[in-house]
Amino acid sequence: MIPALGVCYYPEHWPEDWWAHDAARMAEVGIRYVRIGEFAWSRLEPSPGDLRLDWIIRAMDALAAHGLKVVFGTPTATPPRWMVDKHPDMLAVDAQGRRRGFGSRRHYDFSHLGYREECRRIVQLLADAVGQHPALAAWQTDNEYGCHDTSYSYSPAALAGFRLWLERKYNTIDALNQAWGNVFWSMEYSRFDQIELPNLLVCEAAPAHELDFRRYSSDQVAAFNALQFDILKAARPDLPVIHNFMGRYTDFDHFKVAETLDVASWDAYPLGHLARSDESDDIKLQYLRQGEPDYQAFHHDLYRSVGHGRWWVMEQQPGPVNWADFNPDPLPGMARLWAWEAFAHGAEVVSYFRWRQAPFGQEQMHAGLLRPDSEPAPAYHEASQVAQELRQTGMAGVTARGKVALVYDYESEWAWQILPQAKGFSHGAQVRAVYAAFRKHGIDVDILPPSTSSFAGYSIVAIPALFTWSDALRQAVAEHEGHLLIGPRTGSKTPDFSFPAQLAPDLSPNILNAKVMRVDTVDPSIEVPVKGGGAVRHWRERLETGAEVIMEDEDDWPVLVSQGKLFYQAASGNRALIQRIVDYLIMEAGLPRIALPAGVRCRVRDGMRVYVNYGSKDTVLALADDETAYVLGSAEIPAAGVTVARLATAG
Repeated sequence: MIPALGVCYYPEHWPEDWWAHDAARMAEVGIRYVRIGEFAWSRLEPSPGDLRLDWIIRAMDALAAHGLKVVFGTPTATPPRWMVDKHPDMLAVDAQGRRRGFGSRRHYDFSHLGYREECRRIVQLLADAVGQHPALAAWQTDNEYGCHDTSYSYSPAALAGFRLWLERKYNTIDALNQAWGNVFWSMEYSRFDQIELPNLLVCEAAPAHELDFRRYSSDQVAAFNALQFDILKAARPDLPVIHNFMGRYTDFDHFKVAETLDVASWDAYPLGHLARSDESDDIKLQYLRQGEPDYQAFHHDLYRSVGHGRWWVMEQQPGPVNWADFNPDPLPGMARLWAWEAFAHGAEVVSYFRWRQAPFGQEQMHAGLLRPDSEPAPAYHEASQVAQELRQTGMAGVTARGKVALVYDYESEWAWQILPQAKGFSHGAQVRAVYAAFRKHGIDVDILPPSTSSFAGYSIVAIPALFTWSDALRQAVAEHEGHLLIGPRTGSKTPDFSFPAQLAPDLSPNILNAKVMRVDTVDPSIEVPVKGGGAVRHWRERLETGAEVIMEDEDDWPVLVSQGKLFYQAASGNRALIQRIVDYLIMEAGLPRIALPAGVRCRVRDGMRVYVNYGSKDTVLALADDETAYVLGSAEIPAAGVTVARLATAG
């Protein structure tokens, strides 16, 4: 697919006589896709059964008249007030037992079967009404599943659904008691209807109880999406169904939800997410107006995997947002850079949020391509520049496969939240640290799901902080002929959240002769120097091992051991240590590296390498050995700049 630009538009917000002019201006910018509809339920059905769809069909007509394609969002993220009056128990209940109210958005409970039927009804009506419209190019299901902490509900509907889910999973109450370890603290049950949700307890629930509740809640999100997917695909099998996920949001398994999607997308707000992240104050200050250099790229690669190779950015930040503690104006050029980086990682479409800044409502301080007075905002011109440059370079095709892969697992995120042992320790942080270390050398990285059964074609595969081994991953590890990096805490639990019989990392001795005998966790401000450079922080393991010790800390605890091409990292570390470990693996595997200036990153697509400069200063590139010429920009890449180099052979 030839890369294209899009924009999010809300015709219900503007006078109808503006629509045609807006559409003409979008086409002039170079926009090809327009998302509409996802928050419009109260205008589509102002009272039960009173359908008013003519206006949105006229909006689609206005867009189509200027050659624009429509992505139609189902409006189920914002049920109207009458829906809550009809189903007062559809509102979610938070972990403190408080019912959430009407007056914003995402005010529904995934477990509520009555609301699911209402969603089935409105989605079917919309599919019937607009499914054959010539402008329709794709569907979007709902909007940002789980946003505002809405994946988990502790309502009566969730309790009933959870009990049924448990009975189907375990079949007998004895099997559940055994799996959860309920003999501990005399927590054994005699019937499934005795089980409560894991909130409002005196202290923490059994880890397996909490994990099963998260699995159940994730399954409800997947079922909710599948309901809509089935209707939309039946109406138009030829059109892709998309959902817009979020960054650093892990409360449900995106891979499972995407089993009923054709395309994954995500909503990319690098400045807002940096402000709310756990990055250091130094990083937040350094990249205040650009975003952390590896944040966007990691999620691009993640959602390319979630989407089975097809993915979009459905909402791209165009200027200041409204929802962080502070909302800086991006460095001039960043709306262009973010789009180019997404295309380099394989995006089919980058869609800016939104067309015109709203002068009312909760998001009135969120910038758009137009100001509230309809004059161009800075990103308007940057989007137009991107559209022209895409035509200039002729980029098409797909993103090159990386030589390095990382396994990312949502259950591992949940597990270490449930039982952190070291406050702040997370699977995602370990994965992102390794990812960034490879990216600093210009090495393309792919993200793999935990269901992967083969690592064929990858020179290096890293599996950091994995909760438990699946049979597929064990097979992939046993058969892989390249280099493997197994990170700390990997394989330390069974699927039922117990210690494995042979202890972590729970691999057979012929693959790795090592056992974790004890764990030491301390405040991450305290570091234990590693001989030769870098430091252990946050988490370290005392190993009993017959493997070769490659690195050890000043207390003589092994930090990195190897057995053939398999390496086990027995501690989390500071940036210097992770970079040192990654550099060692790159050298061992003989991977070529690119000398990148600080703050510069790159990715290969369609025989071109796209460079982006997240730094606040201009810098100079050197033409890499496999590059022939620059087709966009030059060796001198300014702050927030983009340079595209042609490769000698297609990548």
